Amino acid sequence: MPRVSQDHLDARRRQILDGARVCFARHGYEGATVRRLEEIIGLSRGAIFHHFKDKESLFLALAEDDAARMAEVVAEQGLVQVMRDLLAGDSEHPADWLGTRLEVSRRLRTDPEFRERWAERSRQLTTATRRRLLRKREAGQLRDDIDVVILTSFLELVLEGVVSHLAMGLPADDLEPVLDLVEETTRKHHHRGA
Repeated sequence: MPRVSQDHLDARRRQILDGARVCFARHGYEGATVRRLEEIIGLSRGAIFHHFKDKESLFLALAEDDAARMAEVVAEQGLVQVMRDLLAGDSEHPADWLGTRLEVSRRLRTDPEFRERWAERSRQLTTATRRRLLRKREAGQLRDDIDVVILTSFLELVLEGVVSHLAMGLPADDLEPVLDLVEETTRKHHHRGA
């Protein structure tokens, strides 16, 4: 019997994650039943759970995948760009990123085991943000009167605010000038007046 190629396995895993992302965004963690996952992904439960131990593992893999994609955007363009992508819906999965991000936030608040499992994974975005800020500082583009750790926390708090704003159904266009202000507050200003 021929072995399934790694490319096929990777494609199947991607299909499962993409479908699960849609399902969790649409129905939340609790509402994403196995039956709904099967319908949206287009595979049987056996095929889905051959790749992932259970629904919890599938959600965690999805959240990790989204965090890794966000970290890539951060490394190239910064955390504010992740926020802009969430607002504009023009990155690969920004609207679904929002659904995953909201579900992660809810589970962090209500599920101590998930919080413990997620702690290590959430450092990925923080690390990418810090590294980018350090590169910007070395290039003379980032203000140097505030520690990078504090600037990172500031940007992460703004991200959580953007997610909450969008979760409440408030208009995204209101936030563009706010994100401009966030970027402006982190830039180094060479001509400060008295």
